[in-house]
Amino acid sequence: MEQSLVFSFFLIFTGAAAFASVALYTRQPLLVAYIVLGAILGPYGMSMVSDTELLSDISHIGIIFLLFLLGLDMQPSHLLHMLKKATLVAIVSSILFFMIGYAVGYLFGYTQTENMIIGIAVMFSSTIIGIKLLPTTVLHHRHTGELVVGLLLLQDIIAILVLLFLYSGANQTGTSSDAMVQFATTFVALPLIIGGAFVFVKYVLLKLIQKFDRFHEYIFLLAIGWCLGLAEIASLAGLSAEIGAFVAGVSVATSPISQYIATSLKPLRDFFLILFFFSIGASFNLSLVGLIAVPAIILALLVLGLKPVIFRFLLSRISESPQLGWEVGFRLGQISEFSLLIAYIAAGAAMIGEEASHVIQATAILTFLLSSYVVIFNFPSPIAVSDKLRRD
Repeated sequence: MEQSLVFSFFLIFTGAAAFASVALYTRQPLLVAYIVLGAILGPYGMSMVSDTELLSDISHIGIIFLLFLLGLDMQPSHLLHMLKKATLVAIVSSILFFMIGYAVGYLFGYTQTENMIIGIAVMFSSTIIGIKLLPTTVLHHRHTGELVVGLLLLQDIIAILVLLFLYSGANQTGTSSDAMVQFATTFVALPLIIGGAFVFVKYVLLKLIQKFDRFHEYIFLLAIGWCLGLAEIASLAGLSAEIGAFVAGVSVATSPISQYIATSLKPLRDFFLILFFFSIGASFNLSLVGLIAVPAIILALLVLGLKPVIFRFLLSRISESPQLGWEVGFRLGQISEFSLLIAYIAAGAAMIGEEASHVIQATAILTFLLSSYVVIFNFPSPIAVSDKLRRD
């Protein structure tokens, strides 16, 4: 690494503070500032921060903490009811979004496999943006928050299934039967991890918290250790670290200490999420803009235009109001950070070329930015432009 990690952090956070100040004065979403800063300072811009892979790995912790905090707000019985209601909408919408991405890839002459990967990448919405732009009151106590979270969780489950197939394709050295065995083992591991987590929390974790609840530093460390520990166990079992972190959060959600843990970890989560959005901007190869601009813009506009329509229609089929359907659709009107991971894995396994990979990346960046604008100008959010819409 050409620069030290300390110098890289200095550039990122000092630059982020400056760009965030400008963004707030001009009433722009802070996510825009972090992504633009990454593009400027990254290896394809001024090359002042060159080791974006390390920063991306570090920033991934922010996503893990985000899912952990999300789990802390989910009562297991409430979660099961919510997922049951949203399952059909999540599955049907994912199929329709896949068809949109596949059609755009086919239109621009990409290969069959590339079309399928582009279609898969379009299926999902961003957990980070969807949750970050929800006011706390809406997230915890409103039906809108329930639907947004339920749909995002179901999409995350579908995304993880896709990633399992991609990982097996990227890492497979044996026969197809070996890959199926690995896939089946992973599905067996999930209920075991969930059951083990609840047993451990009931008989070990909560007893430790009750005994030493006066030591706030200890509670903080115990929460981080539990989150990252279960994330690592899930990763070793073939699942994603995010799923492990979410299970860790849900397993503690029934305890009164859950809200204290959630409040304590929010600054740590935000620290890593700044790095995540910076790494998105920094990893984009600006020299390919001429090749991928048209397909990426068309795909982004289709995502932004059709996702709200599709969600509004499907939610009306399960007796939700048109107004709520539009709001949920616009809040989920982007593609996902999982899409970036899918593009990375597929490109690394030579399933898709660099150009197709950057179409997915550009579409993600465009939809992250534009959907954030739509939400903050029209719906309640912590960073809304209007004082009337701003909700913490």
